Amino acid sequence: MGAALKNVIAIGAWIGEGLGLGHNPTAALITRGLAEITRLTIAMGGLAKTLVGLAGLGDLVLTCNGELSRNRYVGKELGRGRPLGEILGSMRMVAEGVETCASAVALGEKFGVDLPIVQQMHAVLNAGKSPREAVRDLMDRSLKGE
Repeated sequence: MGAALKNVIAIGAWIGEGLGLGHNPTAALITRGLAEITRLTIAMGGLAKTLVGLAGLGDLVLTCNGELSRNRYVGKELGRGRPLGEILGSMRMVAEGVETCASAVALGEKFGVDLPIVQQMHAVLNAGKSPREAVRDLMDRSLKGE
């Protein structure tokens, strides 16, 4: 779960950078993204402690911050206003988070897990929602314990 969902979170994390929001929203989204990944992993029978190591947090941090991350690139370009089709058409390699997102939404529904970041990324990637609106909707959510 960590290896797959970190790609979706990386797209979301870098949308904020593309919008010019700075590093704090990116850090918040990565942190909340790990919470989402953990909730779904537990609901599917996995262990939370798996995700605090290299298979979860380590991979998430690398994908969200590595300059060669394809998912990071997609998020940043979406935030800058480029259409998804144009971004993907300019790439030689696959940004896995784009395709993984729909599967993650389906798993969240199947296991009854709230995945607000994944759901907002799905709306941006598949339903034409603007990245700015998705970020606003995430920021407007009521506070919850992590």
